[in-house]
Amino acid sequence: MSLAFEITAEEGAARQGRLTTAHGVIETPAFMPVGTLGAVKGMGPEELEAAGGSIMLANLYHLTLRPGIERIERLGGLHQFTGWKRPLITDSGGYQVFSLASLREIDGGGVTFRSHLDGSPLRFTPEGVVDAQRRLGVDIAMVLDECPPWPVTETEAERSLDLTLDWARRARAAWRDRPGHGLFGIAQGSVYPRLRQRAAAELRELDFAGYAMGGVSVGESKEPRRQVVEWTAPALPADKPRYLMGVGYPEDILHAVEHGVDLFDCVLPARNARHGGLFTRQGLVRIKNSRYREDPRPIEEGCECPACRRVSRAFMHHLMKTGEVTGKVLATLHNLRHYLDFMRDLRQSIGSGGLSEFASEYFAQRGEEGQ
Repeated sequence: MSLAFEITAEEGAARQGRLTTAHGVIETPAFMPVGTLGAVKGMGPEELEAAGGSIMLANLYHLTLRPGIERIERLGGLHQFTGWKRPLITDSGGYQVFSLASLREIDGGGVTFRSHLDGSPLRFTPEGVVDAQRRLGVDIAMVLDECPPWPVTETEAERSLDLTLDWARRARAAWRDRPGHGLFGIAQGSVYPRLRQRAAAELRELDFAGYAMGGVSVGESKEPRRQVVEWTAPALPADKPRYLMGVGYPEDILHAVEHGVDLFDCVLPARNARHGGLFTRQGLVRIKNSRYREDPRPIEEGCECPACRRVSRAFMHHLMKTGEVTGKVLATLHNLRHYLDFMRDLRQSIGSGGLSEFASEYFAQRGEEGQ
């Protein structure tokens, strides 16, 4: 395949690495902010770059509906269209198979959606999804998969896995390698170790550029969610990047990094920000709470985000309570910077052999809510 991945340091199962794409290098472990429609809500491309973002995730289903693959292609591809010059990854629409279950029909050939906008039909096939991502010009493309809901029986999960593996084979056959661009397979199997092991084994044979763990954080509790990572990550190729899809709490990211995962995405930092949940090393600050009405401190001491450099918790409380859009923008800038700084610290601790110390210190300072 045509993505270069180099492991530069290891501590236990944790890896520090470099993933080289057509639009730049991603230092791993890395968090990939979610820009569903080509932008993170409340952030322009320059702001995301300034926060330390090295790669952004966009959503193929939503971009297909608006503004359409053809229009983006005519305008020079997704990088040119969005102004984001660094690496891009697109989801395949597999999550919408889960989240829009009432608006889709699955068959052996693919998925037929009814648009959530106007009810018009939209057909996704493994081959069509690969072609659309190629036309967008993304650096990392994901195969079409079925993300089973929770709870699900092992029999139902295996039936879903059969379909996902068949689609993965078809997508791999349709993909054409290009320098700096790669296709990732997705291991499904819900909370069943036999199915996760089977998924990893069969996907390895297809020699993808990278491998993802899907169907996680869809309603299951913390313990089985973490077990899936512990079963699956070591079964995936050690010389390829490993991606845990949709898992976003810092403590869950830390756990996955300790078990050899390299890439993460989640809407959590931006979504929490819009509702007044601000991440700090001490815990979550719920800035709408009355305790912050006259708090002159920054959101987080030592943070270099635009909010922490200029405004107080009291002002953030005022903005969020009054519904001022500036509050949501500043909160998003803080949360994304917090996540990206957290990943930088993880990389540095692996490189210096101090990950276990970093983890101990991280949990020692956390409380119910930031003070």
